[in-house]
Amino acid sequence: MRNAGRATAAVLDYIAPFVQAGTTTEEIDDLCRQFIIGELKAEPASLNYCGFPKSICTSVNHVVAHGIPNNYVLFDGDIVNLDVAVKLQGYFGDASRMFCIGNVSKPAEQLVEWTKEAMWAGIFEVKPNKTTGDIGNAIMQSAIQHKLGIVANYCGHGIGNIYHGPLEIQNIGVQRTGVTLQPGMIFTVEPMLTLGSGENYVEKDGWTVVTKDRSWSAQWEHTVLVTDDGFEILTLGENEKIPIPYKYIHEN
Repeated sequence: MRNAGRATAAVLDYIAPFVQAGTTTEEIDDLCRQFIIGELKAEPASLNYCGFPKSICTSVNHVVAHGIPNNYVLFDGDIVNLDVAVKLQGYFGDASRMFCIGNVSKPAEQLVEWTKEAMWAGIFEVKPNKTTGDIGNAIMQSAIQHKLGIVANYCGHGIGNIYHGPLEIQNIGVQRTGVTLQPGMIFTVEPMLTLGSGENYVEKDGWTVVTKDRSWSAQWEHTVLVTDDGFEILTLGENEKIPIPYKYIHEN
């Protein structure tokens, strides 16, 4: 799982310089696929998964998740989520990052930063004897603090030698409820927050999830291992640092 996680992070590190105005989301997908197969000797986990036609998900502006790469050209001011999953040596890694294209608006910039903050709020709750409800509650409280909409019908998931395991890591929750965390558990934490209500629907392609009110959406995701005394991020980027816990994270 560590190998799969490092490979997933490597894809996001590699593609970052190419995510800029004038590039199509399909070009980004092509580069990621070539890197995963050619350089990493791995498999793009999303390609043909339940019929998904591309190797990564590219979700732009009001797209919440599962955006299909196409001929859309990224413009100055866009925000885009790249969701990458890699299968290596029989195991899966899964992570996503937000990218701001050129000069984005202040609300969009705050949405991206605050959604990342919410992800870390949830991750900082990960330790033995905490619960999945503690994670969801931390994400929820972070979103409420910044008056962001919460996408409650999509969530994090267990992961290992299968892509999507049965454990659900919701983006809402009640403290001390849900599944109790134990060392060795591995799952994704992936809040999806919006500048609007959080209500959403799936477009006719059967994949692309968009906000009903067309408000912009952001998502961040890491694959996380429960250790004996806390957590380990399996998909940490080469230059990515774990932040100091935010002030609203409390020990319970």
